[in-house]
Amino acid sequence: MMNEKNLLEASRISKSFGGVQALKDVELRLGYKEILAVVGDNGAGKSTLMKVISGAVVPDSGAVLFEGAKVNIRTPQDALSLGIQMCYQHLALIDCLSIPKNLFLGREITRSFWGVINILNRKRMRELSIEHLKNLGIVVENINQKVRNLSGGQRQVVAISRVVYWGRKLIILDEPTAALGVRESQRVLDLIKSLKEKNISIIIISHNLQHVFSVADRVMVLRRGCNAGERMIRETDGDEVVKMITGAEFSGQELSG
Repeated sequence: MMNEKNLLEASRISKSFGGVQALKDVELRLGYKEILAVVGDNGAGKSTLMKVISGAVVPDSGAVLFEGAKVNIRTPQDALSLGIQMCYQHLALIDCLSIPKNLFLGREITRSFWGVINILNRKRMRELSIEHLKNLGIVVENINQKVRNLSGGQRQVVAISRVVYWGRKLIILDEPTAALGVRESQRVLDLIKSLKEKNISIIIISHNLQHVFSVADRVMVLRRGCNAGERMIRETDGDEVVKMITGAEFSGQELSG
């Protein structure tokens, strides 16, 4: 039964690639305006589960409910139509293009030229980009600069801003602070926390538990393609989460070193 407090519920999600079972009867729930961190070792199934939710992977079995209704998410366009967008770790930005062109990449705004052909409406894309970034509390000195000239943190902010523009209800962030320094990581984390106040729910995949504890409301652990547990952030600590990740909590073994 759908819990009205939840924006998203994924039930008994399973997916195999050949002889490898990436997910086995995985359950996930996400509330409105909630930040959920999904953690686990490499190969735990985190990325596969997120790709199922964002439409990049079709599960072998299971069901997804969104805003109280069962939905079939079989393509990224299906997810987009629901207001779901995923920001991958590689960001998918085009270095030689400006910030507005990256924000509207694949969804460019055009205008009619002499009623015969459509051309890019660069002015409108610039205006909307400035407005969107301002609404997110982001100030860019030169909106027309090419992405190649931005720092790592600025690039991440642009990538997140793009998914927020199109994914207005749920955004999924894959390692949003990977390879960033302390200051730039904090800038990205502050942006993530601010999105919650704009009625956006967020799922974060991360190996950085310090960052998880600084922004998430709840943490969900996957291990070998299965649910290994979940906790409210305020009710747990890093040691308990690590034990769930490694399986020490279930084997009775203590971590050494």
